[in-house]
Amino acid sequence: MNARLRWSGVLKVVGGIAMLLGTIDPMEGSVLILVGSGLVALSMFLGRRERWVIRYWTWVFGLIAVGVGALFALSAVGGIGGPRGHSLWWGLLLLPYPLGWLMALLAGVIGLMRLFQRRHAAHV
Repeated sequence: MNARLRWSGVLKVVGGIAMLLGTIDPMEGSVLILVGSGLVALSMFLGRRERWVIRYWTWVFGLIAVGVGALFALSAVGGIGGPRGHSLWWGLLLLPYPLGWLMALLAGVIGLMRLFQRRHAAHV
């Protein structure tokens, strides 16, 4: 196994763990989820995966980045609703964050299922 593939595997595992740890508290862990999704996207590029896989993880990272950016921006101006008077509709800017997270979760579950299927097929 060459160094590029080894680093790809390490980054994928570290990124996945970072995303899982960030999920414990999605608001406070948003930066951890952002970094984790970036590491997984980088690992797909380094591992020279299929073009559609790289594009998928780039979208995941981009959606999470936009959503986390909106989260920080809205927090900086006092949040939404409440006494500040900012409309709750501004909360729509946050939707890319959970959408990207759900896409990452789906890809992770599918990846684990494939891993278990390959291991099961190897033992049969």
